[in-house]
Amino acid sequence: MTKADEVTRILQEWSQSRPDLDFSPLAVFSRLHRVAKQLNRARGAAFEDAGLELWEFDVLAVLRRAGAPHRVSTKVLVSETMVTSGTMTNRIDRMVRRGLVVRTQNPDDGRGVLVEMTATGRDLVDRAVENLTAAEAALLSGMTRAERDRLATLLTKLSVVVSANE
Repeated sequence: MTKADEVTRILQEWSQSRPDLDFSPLAVFSRLHRVAKQLNRARGAAFEDAGLELWEFDVLAVLRRAGAPHRVSTKVLVSETMVTSGTMTNRIDRMVRRGLVVRTQNPDDGRGVLVEMTATGRDLVDRAVENLTAAEAALLSGMTRAERDRLATLLTKLSVVVSANE
């Protein structure tokens, strides 16, 4: 039996105040919102402990997942981090100054630029992802593997449904 949470109380109060409304969507999204806040705190701490800002982790994670030589175009970074090209340029500038990435000329496109992760960037993103997986595992420690898998499946479905409604 799952213990009641704060959202359960809130939904009960709403149901008494407005019995004409279906509050089942709030049962999902209010909980997601609260979990997201807790997750953001845990992620922030994991990244801070590794010496990175969240946005730096996002960029370095794209580069790390790309595999050796950990180099991608700015277009890929913009797409995968969902920021504007101007924002990405600013971020890359700041990360170059910190020694986390370098810019290189794209050999396939004379006008194009590639961004490559440095050894320092790789070390920091590796530490950050280790911290992140440990922090998120701790947050899920009260659930079985089967429960986690089922939740991941349901959240994938929710993500697809919500994206289709945009």
